[in-house]
Amino acid sequence: MRLGFPLLLLALALSAGEWREVWRDDFNGKELDWTKWSVEENGHGGGNNELQYYFDRPQNLRVEDGHLIIEARKEKVNVAGVQKDYSSARIRTKRRADWLYGRFEMSAQLPAGKGVWPAFWMLPSEEKYGGWAASGEIDIMEFKGHEPDQVHGTLHYGAPWPKNIYKGQPYRSPKGDFTSGFHVFAVEWERESFRWFVDGIQVQEQKEWSSSGGPYPAPFDQKYFLLLNLAVGGGFGGPVGAETRFPVRFKVDYVRVLQR
Repeated sequence: MRLGFPLLLLALALSAGEWREVWRDDFNGKELDWTKWSVEENGHGGGNNELQYYFDRPQNLRVEDGHLIIEARKEKVNVAGVQKDYSSARIRTKRRADWLYGRFEMSAQLPAGKGVWPAFWMLPSEEKYGGWAASGEIDIMEFKGHEPDQVHGTLHYGAPWPKNIYKGQPYRSPKGDFTSGFHVFAVEWERESFRWFVDGIQVQEQKEWSSSGGPYPAPFDQKYFLLLNLAVGGGFGGPVGAETRFPVRFKVDYVRVLQR
C-alpha cells in the first residue's frame, strides 16, 4: 500500500522514535479529575519531619480557572491526635496510571517563601526491589521557596534506608525567578539514562544507578506513578522563615506524559 505524503512523514517520525502524548491533564474542569488522580490525607511528615497535614478539601486542593491549585496554609491542625501547624495537599496517579519510561512534563508557577517545598516526582507502583530507596524514586522537580532561581532534579536508589544513595544537581536559571510566571519542568526517562529539562533546556543527565534488590537497570525498570505536593519545612525545605507569607500556592497549568 502506498502512503500519501503526510502519512509517510508521520510513519517516518514514529519510526525515528518521536515522543507521542499518551496521558494529559489540563485541569480545565470544575474539580480534580478522579479518573486520573487520587488524594492522600495524612500527617506523617513524609519521613522528612515535614510540618504539614495533607487534606482533601477546597482550602488546600482545587481546580480554578484552568489550573490545579495546591495551597499551603498556616493553621493549627489536630486530627486523631496528630498535631500540625500547617495544612496542604498531595495528589498522585497511583492505581490510576503508571508508566515504564517516557517524558514526564509539567507547566507550573512555584510558590515563594523559606520553608516552602513544592515537588513533581515519581514512585514505583510496586516496591519489587525492596523498601525505600532500593526500589527507587525519581524527583523531576523540587524547589526551595527561599531560592527562587534554582530547582533540583534527583534520583534516589541503592539499598533500603539508611543505606540509600541519591544523585542529582541543582539548576540555576540565568533568567531568574521560578515564582514569576509559568515554567516547564520535565524528565526524559529511558532504559539507560535520565535527562532533565527546564523551559526546553537540558540541564543534567544521569546514567549510573544501582539497587541492592536486583541487577542494573534496576530499580528503574519498573512502572512508576506521578505525584504532586506542596510540603512545608522538613529536611529539604528547611525551617519556615518568619517572613514567609501564608497561604502559598503551587499553581499547575498542565501535566502530561509522552512515550516513544
